[in-house]
Parts: sequence; C-alpha cells; structure tokens
Amino acid sequence: MSFFKRLRDTIVQKSEAVTQKFTDGLAKTRDLLVEKVEDLVRRYKKIDENFFEELEEILITADVGVNTVMELIDELRSEVRKQKIENAMDLQPILSEKLVALLKNEDGMDASLRIEEGRLNVILFVGVNGVGKTTTIGKMAHMFKQQGKKVLLAAGDTFRAAAIDQLEVWGERVGVDVIKHQQGADPAAVIYDAVHAAKSRGADILLCDTAGRLQNKVNLMEELSKVHRVLQREIPGAPHEVLLVLDATTGQNALSQAKTFGKSAGVTGIVLTKLDGTAKGGIVIAIRNELNIPVKYVGLGERMDDLQPFDPEQFVHALFAGLIAKEAEEQQAQE
Repeated sequence: MSFFKRLRDTIVQKSEAVTQKFTDGLAKTRDLLVEKVEDLVRRYKKIDENFFEELEEILITADVGVNTVMELIDELRSEVRKQKIENAMDLQPILSEKLVALLKNEDGMDASLRIEEGRLNVILFVGVNGVGKTTTIGKMAHMFKQQGKKVLLAAGDTFRAAAIDQLEVWGERVGVDVIKHQQGADPAAVIYDAVHAAKSRGADILLCDTAGRLQNKVNLMEELSKVHRVLQREIPGAPHEVLLVLDATTGQNALSQAKTFGKSAGVTGIVLTKLDGTAKGGIVIAIRNELNIPVKYVGLGERMDDLQPFDPEQFVHALFAGLIAKEAEEQQAQE
C-alpha cells in the first residue's frame, strides 16, 4: 500500500473539521513548498545532482532549516540508491513519509498538555512581544471552557498596559475572570494572587501571561525565574507546562527564539501561531527536528477554535492534499 493511501486512510478516521482547518491554514506553505516540488519532479524525469540541489533550495526557502534539509536530502539520496528509483515522481511519497517521521514524537516525547483531574493545573506562557501570546491564552481558555473546565487568567505581563487590557478583553469574550495588578507591578505578585484566587474558586486551569520584554534594568529570565519560584512554593510541581509562543511568519527567527527561551525558561512545549499567514510553515519541521521540544499547538486562523493540537499526519496531509487526491482518483479509475 502506498504511503499516500495509508495517510489518506488515517485522516479519514479523524475530524473532518480539523482536517479542513489544517488544509486551509497551510495553504500558503502548500503553494510555496509542494507546488515547487511538483514543478521540480515534472521538469526532471531522471534524478540527478541538479535535482537534489534544487530540492534543497526549495526546502530551505520554506524554512525547513538548513541542518534538517541536509539530513533529509541525505536520506532521500540513500532511498534513491537503495530502491533504485529513477523517476523523480516516485520520490514525492517518500519525501512525505520522511516529513511525517521528522514531525512525529518517536523519541517518546509527549505532545499532549499535562493536564490532570483533581488539581489546579498551571500553564505559563512565555515568548517575545507580538507573537500572539495573549491571543493564544484567550483561545486556550476558550478550548478548556468548552471542555467544561473552570479557567482563570493571570495578567503577568505587567510591563505593558496594553497586555493587561488585551487579556481582559479576551477574558470578557471567553467568559473567564482575569487576575491583574496595575501596570509596572511585580509579575510574581500577580501570579501569587492568581494562584490563591484559583485555589479559593476551585479552578481547574490557571493560564499565566508573562512579559516578552522588560525594561533594561530588569533581566527577563531572572523575572521568569522569580515567577517559577513563587509557583513552586505555592503548588509543588508547578508550572505543569511552560509553553513558548512563536510566530511562524518570522521563520528562522522563531527557531533562534526557541533556542534562547528553551535553555533559560524551562520550556516544555511550543505553540506556533499564524501558520495561516505564512509560506514558512516548514519551520515546524525545523523546530521539531533541531530542538528537543515538542510542538504542542498550532494557530491555523483568526477564529476562536483555530488553535489546534499539533498533528504530524494532518500537517503532512494538508501539504500534500492535492497529490493524495490525485492518487486516489487514479486508483479509482483503475478499479
């Protein structure tokens, strides 16, 4: 059975609405990456060194990441030799299969959120300003509310008045309370008050915003460490998740942010926003392959429910949807 057929059969068992979100959200990346690959295999009937060089360039342009691309090209060369592949068309399903393998957590990393019943689950959000952190918190609050959870928000980014206001707007929209102090207050004090409010109200989930940039006098990572210490003192084992929010439209810049925060902030997972607004969706592959941090959620649009758990099969299916449909039509015609 071909890889595309196996992938199609897997996707059929999943939610149609979610499949459509991935398909719509990755349209720009699909246009850049897959259409160029299709054009490449049409132009090269036989696979040669020039073919691999062009493929390398296409993948790097889609921000798959130089190290990842080199590994991928080496693996494809090896498959071509091993399977004695001559026709470039036959390489497309193999490329898709390799991408799924790169994106899957085959090293045992858990891509689901560590939420447990019967405790106050604390999720800390970190990331630079402008990446969609507050919007992600709002959408996640909505998601948990839909699941019947009692949610509270903590406005821990006290260095920007706009951040507090924006979180309040989301709180009103979603119907959850926001614990806040005045602009310039100590972020750790806000988190302390939020933990006590969450405990007294019997909340299931506490979502904590943090600053993306501080005044020069204060070190951001020191401030985050202070927030960590407060949480650990009040709730042993907290925060249960530290989610780094990255903007997919920034491509390789997102990768360097992930490296900085990953080392310093104890990041347990990544939320990649604005995938629908960029052709650089390949950055998911670079992040997954070059950092030991799972991508847990992706932002696929503007709507409240467009924040989705990351699914490698949905991701690759969305990229190669046209080819998969074409293969299915050809099989039906043969039958």
